[in-house]
Amino acid sequence: MEEKKPAKIVLRDLQDKIAEDVWEAKRRGEKIGWCASNFPQEITTAMDIKVAYPENMGAAIGAKGGGRRMCEEAEAMGYSNDICSYARMNLAYAAHDDCPEIQIPRPDFLLCCNNICGCMMKWYENLALELDIPLFMIDIPHLTEEVCDTDRIAYIRAQFDDCIAGLEKLTGKKMDWDKFREVMEVSQRSSKAWLRAMDAMKNTPSPFSGFDTFNNMAVACVGRGTEDAAEAFELLADEYEALAAEGKSTFKGEEKYRILFEGIACWANLKFTYKALQSRGINLTSTIYGPAFSFLYQNMDELMAAYAYVPNSYCFEKEVQLRVDSAIRNKVDGAVMHINRSCKRWSGNTYEMERQLREKAGIPTMTFDGDQSDPRVFSEAQYDTRVQALTEIMEANRQSRKEESHA
Repeated sequence: MEEKKPAKIVLRDLQDKIAEDVWEAKRRGEKIGWCASNFPQEITTAMDIKVAYPENMGAAIGAKGGGRRMCEEAEAMGYSNDICSYARMNLAYAAHDDCPEIQIPRPDFLLCCNNICGCMMKWYENLALELDIPLFMIDIPHLTEEVCDTDRIAYIRAQFDDCIAGLEKLTGKKMDWDKFREVMEVSQRSSKAWLRAMDAMKNTPSPFSGFDTFNNMAVACVGRGTEDAAEAFELLADEYEALAAEGKSTFKGEEKYRILFEGIACWANLKFTYKALQSRGINLTSTIYGPAFSFLYQNMDELMAAYAYVPNSYCFEKEVQLRVDSAIRNKVDGAVMHINRSCKRWSGNTYEMERQLREKAGIPTMTFDGDQSDPRVFSEAQYDTRVQALTEIMEANRQSRKEESHA
């Protein structure tokens, strides 16, 4: 009998299969696209249209050591180093069609959603111009209140329908609305299982290293509406809950302190950012980044609203409360805040986010300079020094609480 694979291997294999499916579709002569990470995947999944994700490609290039080279290629073409590193790497790839770390097929169309940032919109507009291919854009207005109102929902739905009509004409594939409803149901299974896995971090000790979140989250982006993804995330959640019930963890060493990690992972420096924490007994037990790739809804209107509730699109007050609630629920001792040169929209809020998190959750915080995939921005010395300072504060707070309890 074949030994059952652990969920992390199942997820890795599924990610590889999804990538290969895009290549197979291209070889068959089907129209394939490049797609933004928070674009409604229900559309492409239900229509059986294969897409690749440049952001995922950028993360993989960074993790495999090619970030600097690809960014410098884009800069040599005239693109500013102030532009998102994912965009720079993708624009360089689009121009040269060459990257030894990872390859994705040339697109026939582009799918973009501006609920991530303004740079995403200009990046995809430029791709459409350079590659001379159509761009399908869904504009999702930034929320100023906690609830997406009916006018916004109607506005998003109109663009949703227009996008589907355009894709039908371009690809020759028709939308099957029964299939669409099935995809919605499967997406809910995937999202709920992914959130259940993430919720296991509230246990003490956490049953896994929080950095595993960054390694396991890709399928939540690229394959959320498939049965395979739902089953893989259910397996992951079951594994974590079983470990929690036994008081065990995949975290190496004693879990002395627990932290919230704010922002996108530093893919090019992932090992160092992890080791500097792990060597001091610090485990990541709270993050908004990973769970953000779950979308919960019960009907079509709620689906439209769900894509307005993502980080950077939600109202700031709600964004703060999500972090505070997670920090308290997951019993963190401090927070590490990534000031990401690439992600201006996210990092622009981080200093005020840090202040309010420190005040409302009652925890010490520290910031560090970095980038999601361009290693030139990250300083090992700065990061290590600030982690050490945070550790000393967390330990002093712990000793103070002990003294108060014995007084």
